[in-house]
Order: sequence, then structure tokens, then C-alpha cells
Amino acid sequence: MLQKQTFLTNALSSFTSLHHMLFTSDHYIPPATGQKFTRIIWLLALMLFTLPAESYAQEETPDTAAVVAAPEWPEDSLGRRSPRGTVTGFIKAVADGDYTRAAFYLNLQTATDTIKDGAMMAQALQRMLDQRSKTLPRSWISNLPEGDLKDDLSPNLERVGTATVNEQNVDILLEKTEGPAGGPIWLVAYETLRQVPVEEAAPSETVIEKTLPGFLEENRWGGAPAGHWLGMLVIGVVAYLLAWSITSGLIFLISYIWRKTRNEPTYGFIRAFSLPVRLYLAAVLLVYLSQRLGISFVLRQRFSELTIIIGLIAVLLLLWRLVDVITSFSRRRLVDRRNMAGISIVLFLQRGAKIALVVFGVIFILSTLGFDVTTGLAALGIGGIALALGAQKTVENFVGSVTLIADQPIRVGDFCKVGDTSGTVEQIGMRSTRLRTTERTIVTIPNGDFSSQKIENFAHRDRFLFNPVLRLRYDTTPPQIQAVLRSLRETLTAHPKIDKTSARVRLTEITTDALKIEVFSYILTSDFNEHLEVKEGLLLTMMDAVNTKGKGFALPVQQLLVSNDGAGTEEKKEKSL
Repeated sequence: MLQKQTFLTNALSSFTSLHHMLFTSDHYIPPATGQKFTRIIWLLALMLFTLPAESYAQEETPDTAAVVAAPEWPEDSLGRRSPRGTVTGFIKAVADGDYTRAAFYLNLQTATDTIKDGAMMAQALQRMLDQRSKTLPRSWISNLPEGDLKDDLSPNLERVGTATVNEQNVDILLEKTEGPAGGPIWLVAYETLRQVPVEEAAPSETVIEKTLPGFLEENRWGGAPAGHWLGMLVIGVVAYLLAWSITSGLIFLISYIWRKTRNEPTYGFIRAFSLPVRLYLAAVLLVYLSQRLGISFVLRQRFSELTIIIGLIAVLLLLWRLVDVITSFSRRRLVDRRNMAGISIVLFLQRGAKIALVVFGVIFILSTLGFDVTTGLAALGIGGIALALGAQKTVENFVGSVTLIADQPIRVGDFCKVGDTSGTVEQIGMRSTRLRTTERTIVTIPNGDFSSQKIENFAHRDRFLFNPVLRLRYDTTPPQIQAVLRSLRETLTAHPKIDKTSARVRLTEITTDALKIEVFSYILTSDFNEHLEVKEGLLLTMMDAVNTKGKGFALPVQQLLVSNDGAGTEEKKEKSL
């Protein structure tokens, strides 16, 4: 029993350590997951307590495996635990003009021989970043303490952008170091700092600095000179005008060279591309011109996520307009074919595609802005499963309607038989199909049931079966039967609407009340009324042959036997008395 208590004590201690490690670390764990894990821990503890002591006495090791808790690092006051925090903190310090604080984001420990003033180096780094640099948007930079381990760099390095110095590309790298209290601290790598031009090697003034008056450079808004905000606005307008001119010229040139583009649907596809391409090109020109003209990288970093969102909106808008063009083209084709059910399917798919575009667009935009969409995606997944379970019949009917449209076992106007119901198809909708019966009533059948049943379509047959059975009288002689057979065969072979290869007339059966002659052939027509007309003429001719060549048709015979056994018995009883 003592062994069991010792084992349980160690096990519960391990569980407690594991619980403490998971729920006090820097990693975020959802509350629902934490509750589930807590329940699992206590359930395992209860199971261990109820097990017999003998199972623990077999093997007992004094060195029980203990779970080592993850190290707890104190919060860094400058937010340098992740690459994103380092970039954000450096930009904020530079925007506030506090270059002394900005120097704490630089790895100066290995550069003390050449770099005497950290604030000067931070200012020089800002100067280099203002000159033709490209940095990743904030949401694209890793926010994990270990950084992005999937890039092609070593685990302790992170690339956050590039800059151009003396016509050479310089990688803007962050380097993971260990802080005084332990834990990772991300700093701008010395490999990047040693390529930053300082003092006498500093780059010349940018285009916007040469253009703006002094008071617009001195006044600062949001960490950037006021003139740079004005310049960013002007660059945006110029970029859109240039994009509009380029796209309009391309459309005119394509229309002039390829005359087919003036007609639908080619013109519709070109028109669908015009606005999205214009927006995307404007965003690219905005980024390029702001870099070339020397807009402050603080301001460009603020607008970087906006340009990505504009590019995303351009792509989504292109897909949206392509959906409209394809839908319009498909509707015209289906109207020409009088396929009303297909139109309803196309419209439903159009709405579904647009809803999907909106959902994915919102998720991507929120992710670009830095919001955590993992929880939202999980909620959408659970909600989608619940919705699918709740709308199971609706989904089944929709799949059935898609099957009816794709396989086309029936079309509007076809006369068919589904199960025990016969009628003319009047409408194939998204949920159900309507049949007009011969009694002029409407029967509505869900498409899920409709597609799973046996469907007999009478509209697609190319000929009609003619298979009457003639009953001759018993007193018809064999010569008369042969004469009737010859006359019936001549009737079939002489008719132009009878398939000669399948026509046959045979004496097939001698029953108790008649002699049966089977006529088998096909009437070569797909029109029901014409089939009835041909059938009527053939039956009249055959009736005449049976009456003239033979002794007529046999009538149904029914024998009634009347027994008088009861009356005779009474007479015998009276005589005996």
C-alpha cells in the first residue's frame, strides 16, 4: 500500500507540473482546451487510484520520470521576445524620435570597436531604411519567440526586408540573442549594421527631401514629416492615374488588334479584368514610387498592410467579376436551350461563390491586419458541421438537383414515370421537381428522392412497341389459321411505319378457351399521337382479317355448374318414410 501511495504521489506531482507548465507559459491555450485537459488529468488520477496495488509493486524505480517545466521568462520591457515585437518597437522608437531607446533594438555587443554611439547607429539605420528599402508588413513577421523556422536561414536569424546601399542589396536581418534574465531577445543583426552607412558615408538627400519646403519637413505627424504624408497622397493619386492610363491603353490596343473582343463574351472577360488590374497596378506603383522617392519607412510601414489589402481586394474583385461574366454567359446558353432548371443551378452556384469570396476575403484581411483568425476558423468549422447536420435534407436535395442537371435523365416537358407517379415535367428547381399528371394535378417530389428512384422517361424513346395478342375461336381450322397468319404478316410488311426486321406473327399458345396469336413489331415513330393512329389502323385491318379468313374472335367463356344433390337427398328421405 505504501508503494501505491508513493506512486500516486509522484504521478499527481507530475500531472500538477504538466498542468502548471501548460497554463502558465507564454503560449496561449484556449479556455475550452484547458478545461478538457484538466478533466483528463483528474480522470487519469482517479483511474490510477482505483488500480490494485500489486500492479505498482512489480516494478518500482526510485527515479520516477518527472516532467521538466518550461522556463518562465520575465516579460521584456521593450517587447523584443519575437521578431515582430522588435520591428514594432524599433519603428515606434524612431517615430517618437527617441534614438537612445531605438539603440536597444540593435545588436551592438560585437560592434563596440567600430560603433561608438548606439543612437547615431539607430539614426543611420533609419536613414538607410528611408532610402529604397522594402520591409515585410507587420503581420507577416513572425510573432513567435523562436521566429520563422521554415525560411532558408539559420534558426537564430530572421529576414524582415531588404535595402539598397550603393546599388547593392542588403538583407535586413534580426538575430536571436539571450537576454540577461534568460529567454530569447531579437535584435537587428550586426551583419546588417556593419553595412549601414554612417556620417561621411551617409546617402544624399532623397527626392522628396529636396522637393519639400523646410516647414513640412520639420512638422511631424505620426512619426513622419508632414510633407511625407502629403507626398504619399500625391503618389497615390498619380499611381492610380498611371494605372488607369496603362490599362485603358492596353484594352484599346487589344480591341484594335483582336476584333473579336468587341463581341460578347470576350468583351465581358476583358471588362472584368480592367478594374482589378488597374487597382493592383496602382498598388504596385504606389509601393515602387514611395520607395524611389524616399518616403519615410515609418510611413511606408504603416501603408504596407494597406497596399496588401488593396492587392487582395483586386484579386477578389477579379474573381467576383469573372463569376458574373461566366454566369451571364451560361444563362444565355441555357435560355437558348430552354433549360430553366440549369439557370436556377447557375444562379445558386453564383451566390455560393460570391459568399465564399466574401468570407475568404474577410479572413485574409483580418489576418493581414494582425488579428488571430484561428479561433474564428475553428468556430466556422464547427458551425459548418452543425449547419450541414441541420440542413442535411436541404443539401441532399441540392445534390439531387445537381445530379438531375448533370445527368439529365429528364428535362422540362418530358413525360416520365417516377415510382408510381406519371406526368409531364414542368419545373426542376433547387429543392424539388414538379410533375403535371394526366389528371392535371401537380405532384412535387424532392430532388433527393427523385434522383434516387427509378425514372422512366417516355420522351426519349425512338419507337413504340406494337404487341397485341389475338384470341381465335376453338373451331377455327388449321387452313383458316394459316390464312389468318398470312394476312396479318402481309399487313405488317406492307405498312411503311412498321419495322420489318422485328415484325413477326406466330401462333403461340392453345389455351382452354382460345387459340392465341401473338403479333410483335415496332412502330417507327416517336410521336405519341402518330403512334396511336398507326396502331388503330393496324388493329382494324387485323380484325377484318380474323373475321374474313377465320371464324372470328373467341369470346370469354365462363362455365357455371349447378348441382342438385341437395334436392335428391330430400326425395330419398321422403320415400324412406
